[in-house]
Amino acid sequence: MRRRSSLVHAVLLAVAAVALPLAAGQPWPSCGTGGTYAANSTYETNLLDLISALQGNASSSPTLYASGAVGSGGRDAVYGVMLCRGDLSTSDCNDCGTRAGQDVGRVCNRTRDAALVYNQCYVRVSDADFLAAATNNSGEVALMSSTNITRAADVRAYDAAVVSLLNATVRYAVENSTRMFATGQRVGSDPGFSDIYSMAQCSPALSRPLCRSCLDGLVGQWWDTFPVNVEGARIAGTRCNLRSELNQGTFYTGQPMVVLRADGLAPAQGPAPAATTGGKNNSASKVLVIVVPIVAVAIVAATSFCIWNVRRKRRSRKAEHFSELDASEDLESVKSTLITLASLQVATDNFHESKKLGEGGFGAVYKGLLFGQEVAVKRLAKGSNQGLEELKNELVLVAKLHHKNLVRLVGFCLEEGERLLVYKLGAKQTT
Repeated sequence: MRRRSSLVHAVLLAVAAVALPLAAGQPWPSCGTGGTYAANSTYETNLLDLISALQGNASSSPTLYASGAVGSGGRDAVYGVMLCRGDLSTSDCNDCGTRAGQDVGRVCNRTRDAALVYNQCYVRVSDADFLAAATNNSGEVALMSSTNITRAADVRAYDAAVVSLLNATVRYAVENSTRMFATGQRVGSDPGFSDIYSMAQCSPALSRPLCRSCLDGLVGQWWDTFPVNVEGARIAGTRCNLRSELNQGTFYTGQPMVVLRADGLAPAQGPAPAATTGGKNNSASKVLVIVVPIVAVAIVAATSFCIWNVRRKRRSRKAEHFSELDASEDLESVKSTLITLASLQVATDNFHESKKLGEGGFGAVYKGLLFGQEVAVKRLAKGSNQGLEELKNELVLVAKLHHKNLVRLVGFCLEEGERLLVYKLGAKQTT
């Protein structure tokens, strides 16, 4: 690959002139301009100690990530992060840290600020405390392959296919992965690019809404950063990274987590559009093969009716309070309507005050955009038994969704102590 590198807190710079083979090119470095350190100096000792610590902590962490600092401040303090690819084994992550320790001084001529990109991991060290900027994807390194799509007729469809796959992969990483990591593949029969592969990953230091924002930003700048006909590209930074390729090779292991089937997708006419983060291109011709959080309402209604019937019989035998255990058992039967907390945080801008529609005894109601649909999210007050009782009752009543006096319940969420009910917006909401 050849490199378009952005220095610390800076914009992407020009593409390096030399194209390097994939294996021989590693690491792909971004070397800062803020000064160097001497061999056998205190700074070098601290630097190597830090990389060793990052190596051990990342390879032993469930998230394959570590950050930290060595030194008491001043000129000899070193700050760093290490993030291994989400599908790596512990030993492979550890090996990547070993390589970083061997390469850091050599490839950047002992530059104090250096980012090293490998197929297996991303490592950055600096004498500046970049860790304090929690949402800044500084230290970005932009890479691209030296081969291009050669037929002009393929380029427009290729650009749209890449953006569509990147968006699907980003969504899966944010909403469905514990490591905020996802791999993807687009399968089609288009001339010149039948298969496209992708990867998206965030540092676990980010919340899921911030991860989504970081990755969406990379998708948005994709075709502003790279030529529209480049066959493979990648942007790696301290907070998130994104990649697409036409050749999987050692790109990731195992089966893709996301598959887009776009056979028969034909190049459209006219000039190539600017890239967007909407992921709506050619939506009629692709099917996203991932677990969908909401199934057909008819299935939900039938399942909920069974729950209601069982609960009615229980009450006829013995009157009892609705305990937390009872709620868990009942809600397990309708888990097909479960919506992830991350999805609702993204939909409501993390329950931002500007999204609030109202507030009452059971909690607040927020306006949101969930999977392209406007919704109202009722956030029940934590620790409220009344809120839990209302949650149970409303899930039972979903069996009567077609009644003119009932709102349409889209789904619910029970994560991290939250109790959230999601309605189709437009119906009257009571709080």
